[in-house]
Amino acid sequence: MDLAQYLTGEPLVGVSAVSETFVRSRPVLSGPGGGLSGAGDSTARGAVTVDDAALFTGRLASGALASFEATRMAAGRKNSLRLEINGELGSLAFDLERLNELSFHDHTEPAVSAGFRRILVTEPEHPYLEAWWPPGHGLGYEHTFVHQAADVVRTIASGSAPMPSFADGLQVQRVLAAVEESAEKNSVYTPVPY
Repeated sequence: MDLAQYLTGEPLVGVSAVSETFVRSRPVLSGPGGGLSGAGDSTARGAVTVDDAALFTGRLASGALASFEATRMAAGRKNSLRLEINGELGSLAFDLERLNELSFHDHTEPAVSAGFRRILVTEPEHPYLEAWWPPGHGLGYEHTFVHQAADVVRTIASGSAPMPSFADGLQVQRVLAAVEESAEKNSVYTPVPY
């Protein structure tokens, strides 16, 4: 939801949420390791204290509506992060599993030829690409961390304010707290202070 707020330039001002833990217990780790690939002891189980899925709708400061889903239970998804922004004149979609592509729809085109088109973002004119491979070569997930580090260094060197700021991070935490509160209260609409 931080990405949605960044791209729209608007804070979420209220949410209505639901969350669920589908798997109530999991094997306890029996040795070093962790995460989803950790070794488990088949006899010892521990209670799960996190949600397996959370869904919420939100209202942006302009009144626009947004919907969000976070789940560990989406079979077939690896590291999916999908964002789609729809407006009166068009739509733009990004999917992390297709990192070098955008899907764009121009709603002003004639209906006979309208539809989403794929934009391959691998040209030097696209952000960050001029520093990498020849045109047309894709970037991977790891390159995003190099971009992040380069942005931090440039920001420090220029003396400009960092982005995102501490205030941006605080706003995200306020949204998450409102999501949790709404889910605990059977999806009641919960305002987000900003």
